[in-house]
Amino acid sequence: MRIYNTLTRRKEEFRPIKEGEAGIYTCGPTVYNYAHIGNMRTFITEDLQVRAMRFLGWKVKRVMNITDVGHLVSDADTGEDKMEQGARREGKSAWDVAKFYTEAFFADFKALNCVQPDVVCAATDYVKEMIDLGLTLEKKGYTYRIDGDGIYFDTSKFPDYGKLAGKKHIEGIQEGARIEANEGKRNPTDFAVWKFSAPEEKRQMEWDSPWGKGFPGWHMECSAMAMKHLGETMDMHWGGEDHVAIHHTNEIAQSEAATGKPFANYWLHARFLVTGDAGKMSKSSGEFLTTSLLPKKGYDPLAYRYYCLQTHYRKQLEFTWEGLDAATKGLERLREAARRLVPEKGDTMPHGVPSSPAAKYLADLKAALEDDLNIPQALACAWEAARDEAVPAAERLAFLKEADKVLGLELFAAPKAEADLEPELLALVEARAAARKAKDFKRSDELRAELAAKGVLVEDTSAGQKWRRRPS
Repeated sequence: MRIYNTLTRRKEEFRPIKEGEAGIYTCGPTVYNYAHIGNMRTFITEDLQVRAMRFLGWKVKRVMNITDVGHLVSDADTGEDKMEQGARREGKSAWDVAKFYTEAFFADFKALNCVQPDVVCAATDYVKEMIDLGLTLEKKGYTYRIDGDGIYFDTSKFPDYGKLAGKKHIEGIQEGARIEANEGKRNPTDFAVWKFSAPEEKRQMEWDSPWGKGFPGWHMECSAMAMKHLGETMDMHWGGEDHVAIHHTNEIAQSEAATGKPFANYWLHARFLVTGDAGKMSKSSGEFLTTSLLPKKGYDPLAYRYYCLQTHYRKQLEFTWEGLDAATKGLERLREAARRLVPEKGDTMPHGVPSSPAAKYLADLKAALEDDLNIPQALACAWEAARDEAVPAAERLAFLKEADKVLGLELFAAPKAEADLEPELLALVEARAAARKAKDFKRSDELRAELAAKGVLVEDTSAGQKWRRRPS
């Protein structure tokens, strides 16, 4: 398997620390609010990586963190903790906010058919490990104290600081720009190992430490938890492209300063999902689309998964409702093609992929996965096999079952029952179906137009009439 390593800026052959096994750490959500679909693009990509490697025969251990403390609103380690911000916004405790949004995240995760990570670790459960890591850094002379603020990592003492993002990029980080001014910091890129609680206010989340009462710096959690579960050096570290310049750069500095060893051998990053005006989808605006809203707008969440599968993870993906409409149709057509291959009750079901001629598609699928997780090509391979009538149906069926172990599109799932509509709208839908069955196409078209005016879009497919709500 060849993968693009952000650290070296080239595709490399994946060579694991332990033969046949892969330890993968993936940065998880900060649970102060819902994860939006831009966030979920990264989690879908990471899921595809794990699925692909297991399909190719690797034994994979995936660790995901849950950030429930320490992530401040500023990259300069200033401002309010996002968890405290969420608690104030909702009138709940920070702990209740974390619980609610963690559960919401995993509901979305499941709806997108992502496989549960092998280890899920919340930052608040690993404060001791983070303190221990901070003490190691202090003992080795990498930290300093800013009275009334916290303990900071001195990036000037780590010669390789910025190697992930590139030193030119790091040098371009200016005070008052991406990193806000902090008068006590020795260098603009220095970051918090431990933050002190303000004496005038009581934080909901704070702990005693050798330096004083407070809470860990955001970057500390990933280093402490990754080393706890995957060792001082792991095979692969995943995240979104926004983590490269600061979060992952700081993880590398503190981890390698503490151990003297490489923190991760391969670094992989998914590009942003952007909106129509080419802006990154962000929670800061207060307006963003979540996975849980998709069914309310008439979309199968797996149509969004399909949408993501059409673009390589290292390419920016633009979200449009028209694109999601097209993905919805594409997914349903692929499912219809797959379901047509399922034998009648009582027939023998094939097991595995025969040696010929479907073996060509299996080889093509593996080649796509081994080429830096080329999922668009893998999806194209599934389409080609579904349409290739020169290959016996039983063999195409067996191949598509194998391919769906990676794609995760539930190609053979029975069509889902229609969600409830208001009684008057449901009556119109049923009336249109009856008119269509009676070949009264004039009345059918009239009812379609009436439903569209009321926000319900109707489409005729080979599997029958389908409807969904118009995106608001």
